[in-house]
Amino acid sequence: MELLWQSIPEIAARVARGDVSALELCNASLDRIAALDENHGAFLSVAAAQARLAARRVDERRSRGETLGPLAGVPIAVKDVLCTMDQPTSAASKILVRDGRTWQPPYDATAVSRLRAADAVLVGKANCDEFAMGSSNENSAFFPAKNPWDRTRTPGGSSGGSAVAVAAAMTPGSLGTDTGGSVRQPASFTGIVGVKPTYGRVSRNGLVAFASSLDQVGTFARDVRGAAALLQAIAGPDPLDATSSTQAVPDYLEACESSVRGLRIGVPAEYFAAGLEPEVEARVREAIRALEAEGATVHAIELPNTRHAVATYYVVACAECSSNLGRFDGIRFGARASGKRDLTGVIAATRGGGFGPEVKRRIILGTYVLSAGYYDAIYLRAQRIRSAIARDFQTAFETVDAIATPVTPTVAFPLGSKLAEPVSMYLADIYTLPASLAGIPALSVPCGLGEASGLPVGLQLLAPHFEEARLFALARAVERAAPAAAGRPPTP
Repeated sequence: MELLWQSIPEIAARVARGDVSALELCNASLDRIAALDENHGAFLSVAAAQARLAARRVDERRSRGETLGPLAGVPIAVKDVLCTMDQPTSAASKILVRDGRTWQPPYDATAVSRLRAADAVLVGKANCDEFAMGSSNENSAFFPAKNPWDRTRTPGGSSGGSAVAVAAAMTPGSLGTDTGGSVRQPASFTGIVGVKPTYGRVSRNGLVAFASSLDQVGTFARDVRGAAALLQAIAGPDPLDATSSTQAVPDYLEACESSVRGLRIGVPAEYFAAGLEPEVEARVREAIRALEAEGATVHAIELPNTRHAVATYYVVACAECSSNLGRFDGIRFGARASGKRDLTGVIAATRGGGFGPEVKRRIILGTYVLSAGYYDAIYLRAQRIRSAIARDFQTAFETVDAIATPVTPTVAFPLGSKLAEPVSMYLADIYTLPASLAGIPALSVPCGLGEASGLPVGLQLLAPHFEEARLFALARAVERAAPAAAGRPPTP
């Protein structure tokens, strides 16, 4: 159905008017998933019966003349690290599968319950790197997701399945999570819009934790207005999450149409250094010039501590990972190793067999940096550098209103090309990690296709805390300047 390619607000409006039924839309989404996903790997589970039931309820409410929510009937995919009480949640890990059955939570994550309250239709759980640890979706315990633009290449990670679902029009929108770039990088690689909100803007209640001071629920859509509509639905304070902000949520859809005239855009030299592919730089520079054409001004700035971001992130994130994943012990829920009589043996065998190589690597690294003798020398030092990175942004935002950079140094890389070199994989996130460490909002918007590769390139926009509205205005300006910046991937 062509409607699956349209913007989320337009789809919801058509359902509310009765131009199309929610059930028709749901069936179109499920049919497209059935036709395409065997070759794309976007979904770990599809909830056809539950989705059709939700769609029928939307149609029944419309027939009674009731006011529908802002996401009425819109099919949505949810990354499989967010709890769903009517669908299984695996975090793409074997450790949450026992006797062939994946763990099913007894409650919804707050972001999920807010989608339901907005009358969205949840069609399934999207593939990802195990416990959101990875940059290519190849760390999924089940199978990798594949980029619709070229299925020999990664869609990015860790929210690769969520990005593929939208890029291939299996769903008009999806939820992902971004700890160090896991929404922005897949969005860039697949030619869609991806938003990482300010830390605290969206509740983390019901999110399977990787690194609690970094994890954020984010949104994917084919266009800026769609991403804004999704964030509008899930943002706001939550008494179930002590880190969620009580700051008021503005009207993001209205912000999309705001003028960018007079806004000062900072361009940091550190993000245009050696290692940046020429075709990526060319598209990003063109997008920055498009913002100038819309009346923004461009200024050179410095973010000197950017060079420390990769090392700092992998100390902080792995330390928190080693703590958070201690709950997966084979005793309370999930997999449990057999043949062991003592508690230590059960836990060791369960974790050894249940966790994948990348998760084990990060647990070991995190345990090491938190151990006696290394805590001060490594972990506390990383926290001090994290503060310095945040101060760099604070200083920059005293003179500019937003910052524009590439999302990644390259276009989507071939599947398998970085698996043997973990550090090379980690460096793929070099431009997204600083914003995560600082907790500021960031967005990826398509800005064209690489001249040599023909693959999507994304522009990253960064703003001060809780200024997502400013990001939407700027991203919409880029979108207006190049309405077909990414377009549609080749028809499979």
